[in-house]
Amino acid sequence: MTTQSPIKPGSARCPGHSTRDIIAADNDGAPEHILEETYEFLGDEDIPFQRYTSPEFFQQEMEHVWLKAWQWACREDEIPEPGDYTVYDIGDKSVLIVRNNEGTIKAYANACLHRGTQLKPAGSSGCSPNLRCPFHGFTWNLDGALEDVPCDWDFPHVKYRDFNLPQLKVESWGGFVFINFDINAVPLHEYMGVLPEHFSNWKLENKFTAMHIRKKLPANWKACLEAFLESYHVLETHPQGVATVGDANSQYDVYGDHVSRFVHLVGFPSPHLQEQHTEQQILDALLAEGVVEGVGEDGQQSNKLMVPEGGKAREVFSEHLKSMLGEAYQRDFSHLSITETIDAIEYSMFPNTCIFPSLLFPMIYRFRPNGVDPDTTIFDLLYLQPVPENGERPDPPEPIELDYHQSFHDVPGFDPGLATIYDQDTGNLIAQQRGFKASLKPGQTLGNYQEVRIRQFHQTIDKYIANNKRG
Repeated sequence: MTTQSPIKPGSARCPGHSTRDIIAADNDGAPEHILEETYEFLGDEDIPFQRYTSPEFFQQEMEHVWLKAWQWACREDEIPEPGDYTVYDIGDKSVLIVRNNEGTIKAYANACLHRGTQLKPAGSSGCSPNLRCPFHGFTWNLDGALEDVPCDWDFPHVKYRDFNLPQLKVESWGGFVFINFDINAVPLHEYMGVLPEHFSNWKLENKFTAMHIRKKLPANWKACLEAFLESYHVLETHPQGVATVGDANSQYDVYGDHVSRFVHLVGFPSPHLQEQHTEQQILDALLAEGVVEGVGEDGQQSNKLMVPEGGKAREVFSEHLKSMLGEAYQRDFSHLSITETIDAIEYSMFPNTCIFPSLLFPMIYRFRPNGVDPDTTIFDLLYLQPVPENGERPDPPEPIELDYHQSFHDVPGFDPGLATIYDQDTGNLIAQQRGFKASLKPGQTLGNYQEVRIRQFHQTIDKYIANNKRG
């Protein structure tokens, strides 16, 4: 008599076609890194709810994570000219990011060395020939060197050469400016791991910010981020989309401590659906969602696209999108495969940034604690679009601010279908934060595969706290 060996933890997958199989069947030269699966089982212990509610744990994060990790502070196009500045706030810290007269980006602690007043208001941006304190007028140049001390006869102990503004580490990648409070931090390219290689086809530096939405969310920053790290929620939270997107068969990958990814199919129905859909029905459903042009005001396709015999909705939809955006921005996107064009491929970079690089989903997310409150979060949502072939980069828009109770439908010009999706995503958060505190069970139980990115995220937080405590 033989006994069946137990299934190895983390090895179970959704029955049916895998994401890798479907993308490989596109047969159009998808990058090998998308086809490569890099999942690893990271354990199955519960994650304590107190990590989301405890002021003491929040303080450990502020000290050992936020002051040690690289974090996206702004886009380069927010400070294009000498003297341009923006202020990045995280917790009770504030960073003044400026472009000097040579075009180099600098990052300074946003505090006067006289009596500590912030040199620029929290969350502000603008242009200034120097950095002058609004309280008494101590002034530094854009390179952080002290220029002027009013009544300097009363400060013989202040040596101009030794009174420079303290600098933070600052580096750029893909048009993003990253800062790090830790002067001993590893270089950004080392921290980012596979990201520069994986993004070589998407070239984020050649994109401009078309829309910036900033919304307050009523939950801990980690819970807000985690809501976007898995597709497991799609069936219950976004049932309107299951006819055109995979969910249970999404691919999840982890890359060391700082990077993870999911690959979420578009143009392939959810494995949860029992009924069969033709390729034409899938394409019609994609176009009816209104994410791209080709649908009239009455909801009918104005120029009906047809899937040829033996063809696939994914391919027709991808070619339509490349043609439409190519015409809009005078760009050639023929080098992009189907998956790079339409699939929801999301990379996260620890601690708080998520990047969707495909043409259909050009979103960037950032989640920050709202000051020092562990129960609330600031969510930045950016839409990046290709810079036109003529190189004219539009000025970045001012952020559209939404309060806790406001809907994404309140954003002028925002696609109604996407607004509904974001309302559904963020609508779960207040109930989750309250549930953390109401639960008689002390922690959350994660799926081994579909929620592995959440586990990796918490394990990295623990490594930062442990390593920095020892240090």
